[in-house]
Amino acid sequence: MTAIQSASAESSAGLNVEQSVRERYSQAAEAHEPSLCCAVDYDARYLEVIPQEIIERDYGCGDPSKHIAAGETVLDLGSGGGKIGYIASQIVGPNGKVIGVDCNDTMLALANKYRDDVGRKIGWHNVEFRKGKIQDLALDLDLVDRYLTTHPIATSQDWLQAQEHLQQLRESKPLIADSSIDVVISNCVLNLVRQDDRRQLFAEMLRVLKNGGRACISDIVSDEDVPEHLQRDGTLWSGCLSGAFREDRFLQAFEEAGFYGVEIISRQEAPWSVIEGIEFRSMTVRAYKGKEGPCKDRHQAMIYKGPWKTVIDDDGHQLHRGERMAVCDKTYQIYSRPPYRDQFIPIQPTVEVPPGQASDFDCHSGAVRAAHETKYKTPPLTQLPLADSCGPEGCC
Repeated sequence: MTAIQSASAESSAGLNVEQSVRERYSQAAEAHEPSLCCAVDYDARYLEVIPQEIIERDYGCGDPSKHIAAGETVLDLGSGGGKIGYIASQIVGPNGKVIGVDCNDTMLALANKYRDDVGRKIGWHNVEFRKGKIQDLALDLDLVDRYLTTHPIATSQDWLQAQEHLQQLRESKPLIADSSIDVVISNCVLNLVRQDDRRQLFAEMLRVLKNGGRACISDIVSDEDVPEHLQRDGTLWSGCLSGAFREDRFLQAFEEAGFYGVEIISRQEAPWSVIEGIEFRSMTVRAYKGKEGPCKDRHQAMIYKGPWKTVIDDDGHQLHRGERMAVCDKTYQIYSRPPYRDQFIPIQPTVEVPPGQASDFDCHSGAVRAAHETKYKTPPLTQLPLADSCGPEGCC
């Protein structure tokens, strides 16, 4: 059973999740509602240029902007009033870009209200807010609004034609293009998406990321399964509680979608809320894209440094401490990047194997790469240290 299925896809039957969320957050965009957010310690430097109206009506549980870098293209899912987007705008700098996506008109109006003003204070304009559902990042809802203005739906035939047009929009004018984003961030929003749409939500995050890109998601998680009677409570759902993932299944959902290197980078120690003994707390997870592609043998190896004797990665590779584990070129590249980079010693062959000459590689063999394999096509060599190459205390 998958993480999404395990979350009881039908448990919110009888509750219109999207309507409950839309109404709650439309009200919260007009008046501050403290019960919608955890206390978050944002960097005060980035708050100075953000209007108080946005700060007061921001609802989050973490700060994923801590995990982005200068020059990156960032996508903020459920961008709300724009606070995280404006923080990210300052971090990525003039050579970076920030795109916020939200489907709530009131929140979008608040975010856009100060866009020019904040840009002038920062010194650059690199943030924009787009109307869309985070589980359907291909569909631009502004384009849908324009279509419906001139093509109102009065009959089933009108509805069918509209569905065909929406699919054409997804394909020809996507809200967020494939492989266009360096980092996807979100702050306490994924739990608001109804259960039936969550598999598509994670698939969409993966689709829009570049190869090697990452998702950094802050959300509310539970330590136990949320029972059905709580999942049917619209106030608890829109309040970021009854739609929470169980914390282990939150990680599993990234893995099932095709992410790798999934890790918890922060977890609130004390629960934010407790209902019927179930603890709800903030957790931030980071996960990477890049497992796609064939496995080719270029005679590379990786030595796992430790401290564990043996570890298993997301693809089932067993890595034994201190041993030259044979890996394909794709896995070699993955281990050479975060989050694995500092845990491995890379071993390249003395004579490079060109990609076009690489043979297929069985990534599940668990083979150890003999030292002589990385010296492929080089003659045996004896080379002793020179007498004067040691220091006064000797070499050892």
